[in-house]
Amino acid sequence: MQLNDEEKAMLNGEFGTAKQWAIDHQIKVGEFFDAPDMVTVSQAHMMADPESVGEAGVNFMESIANDGGRVVIPMITDPRGVDLNHYRPLGQTEEMANTERRFIAACEAIGIMMTNTCVNYQTIMPPLLGDHVAYGDTGVVIYSNSVCGARSNFEGGPSALAAGLTGRTPRYGLHLDQKRRATRRFQIKTQPAELTDWGVLGAVIGRMAGSYWEVPVVEGIETVPTSDEIKHFGAAMASYGSTPLFHIVGITPEAPNLAAVKGAKLPVTKIADHDLAELRSNFGAKGEKPDVIVFAAPQLSIVEMGEVSSLVDGQKLKVPMIVCTSPQTYGDARRMGFVDKIESAGGVVLEGTCFYQQGAKEIGEANGWVRLLSNSAKIVNILGGYGYKPALASMKDCVAAAINGKIV
Repeated sequence: MQLNDEEKAMLNGEFGTAKQWAIDHQIKVGEFFDAPDMVTVSQAHMMADPESVGEAGVNFMESIANDGGRVVIPMITDPRGVDLNHYRPLGQTEEMANTERRFIAACEAIGIMMTNTCVNYQTIMPPLLGDHVAYGDTGVVIYSNSVCGARSNFEGGPSALAAGLTGRTPRYGLHLDQKRRATRRFQIKTQPAELTDWGVLGAVIGRMAGSYWEVPVVEGIETVPTSDEIKHFGAAMASYGSTPLFHIVGITPEAPNLAAVKGAKLPVTKIADHDLAELRSNFGAKGEKPDVIVFAAPQLSIVEMGEVSSLVDGQKLKVPMIVCTSPQTYGDARRMGFVDKIESAGGVVLEGTCFYQQGAKEIGEANGWVRLLSNSAKIVNILGGYGYKPALASMKDCVAAAINGKIV
């Protein structure tokens, strides 16, 4: 890789051992992906929950802080693994909470802002068209690339941290124009009607694409989706296909038409109704009795919080219901009365966490939860590997199941 004078000085240790580690890590990543050089980034976003970080990860972060490491660009965080105000009733342990506390302290010492959200594009610092960033969470990356037109690869926790410390990242993948061109062309016939429909459509396309290096372009969507609809669409696509970028003709910024993304000559794959139905058939059926209802992955927006609260208003839940939202949204939702309505019905609102990142397996075992119901195509895809039997339904039907005790 070609390094400039500042980067060479970092590698030589002239800016301290923390930056020396960071640039060395980035060089190794860049050489693996044949990056010619580094590109400066405006901000970084790091995934690092206690479940994946563990004791070794906390020790490492503390060593970076003790070595004087400080971020040089705005750096924010993905959802935490523990809501320190609600962890005991969920069955999370004091050891998990202490790991979280130590990690937070180390991040703050380095200068990282503990935003604890996977929907930063809806709440804080949304990137702009052409903006190079270093983001970690798959849902954040696919939304920022596709909807905002920013440029980021999936950055693992250490790589996002390195970007925060150096202010740059290796120039490969989606930082390059040629990697952003369409490679798969999909046409749809049935229009998605609500959030879960968008998630199912994204999941089907992601599964068909099936590779990080594939870039789907989608035709046939007749109305501009809301931020929440395209959020679920992208999050599910990334979950099923490891997809970091899609284009929707006439809607997303880089695809005013097929020609703009080099998609006109690609063979067409049609998404049929049976493709959507087949994916749904893997996740539950009417009449089943869920053990827990979960709204998460992605965290809920203020609009979604309002919808859940209106659906439960004045009701009492027969099934535990967990709602995960960002700290930024939580304050507004509390002020607007949404949190009180959900909690008065018997639900639990978690601030700054996401269910599958907070020891979901341990929580399920502690509470005897196996049958989990959600409106998120992303989370039902993930939680089958955590010992759950997940089911998928619309937000309205999920809340109805929480009230009635079964999927209606």
